[in-house]
Amino acid sequence: MFKTIDLALQGGGSHGAFTWGVLERLLEAESIVIEGICGTSAGAMNATMVAYGMHIGGRQGAIQMLEKFWRKIAEQHRKSIFQPSWIDRLFGNGRLDYSWGYNFMDIFTAIFSPYQYNPINLNPLKDLLEELVDFEVLRKSKAIKLFVCATNVKTARAKVFHNEEMCAEAVMASACLPYLFKAVEINGEAYWDGGFMGNPPIFPLIDDTETEDIVLVQINPIEIDYIPKTAVEIRDRINTISFNATLMYEMRKIQFVQKLLEKGINTEGKLRNLNIHNIAPPKEMERLGVSSKYNATWSFLQKLRKLGRQTADQWLKENYDALGHRSTCDVRKVFL
Repeated sequence: MFKTIDLALQGGGSHGAFTWGVLERLLEAESIVIEGICGTSAGAMNATMVAYGMHIGGRQGAIQMLEKFWRKIAEQHRKSIFQPSWIDRLFGNGRLDYSWGYNFMDIFTAIFSPYQYNPINLNPLKDLLEELVDFEVLRKSKAIKLFVCATNVKTARAKVFHNEEMCAEAVMASACLPYLFKAVEINGEAYWDGGFMGNPPIFPLIDDTETEDIVLVQINPIEIDYIPKTAVEIRDRINTISFNATLMYEMRKIQFVQKLLEKGINTEGKLRNLNIHNIAPPKEMERLGVSSKYNATWSFLQKLRKLGRQTADQWLKENYDALGHRSTCDVRKVFL
């Protein structure tokens, strides 16, 4: 018996390797069919690789595309300034708190903008995307409904790119950190990272797919078990709160609609029942912090990938039978 799901993928830099592991495990479950996939930032990268991989080679093609992408990211990272110091490597937690490169850029980008220090707008990510993905083919693909979210700089609204308008620039826009890269311009509009207005947005999956089961793959923890006290801890917590804010707001709206349906209220039949599921980051990721999102060493990516596989495997054991029948995420408890 097949189980059809939609996937909503959060962004979070190299922590997207956790989502890589989750996706790999879900793709290995041949009874699970993916109708739609929506992603932001690193989630958009993963979503694009899955959608294109499914088109050219089915499940195995998607698995191979994910690995190709993250291997290329690790190769590019070798030339990056964001390298762990010997102290960071000694702790072995993936953070870059003692990296001279990370700390230099943290100060440098607070003073100078990419319009000043990168006037020709070099971005190796574009070359990588165009090397791996034939976007002309992807725009015509019907294998998976793909949605990529970016933030319109001028209007402060989320922009969701669909299959038929997908291009390397759209995926880059979804991951455009304004301190590091110039805004990505598409059809006269400028875009920054989609995480500011939808990390990830759920509404494209509700509006443009028929599937009732939406599986959210989170990277940024909502709850933590400590009070941030150091400057680094405070910045880390501000980051996770900021990049979860729009998701929590949207989940509140979904909960409101579900309550209306439970009461038998369905305005003109426009509302439909949803089963919400959540694959949340494990405790090991709670204290990784913002700096580790810039660490794309292969060993760290592999560590996160393994965590993702383990988490997805456990989630499937506990929740597979509920797919198609009921929610496994208590939206009120987790998001309200």
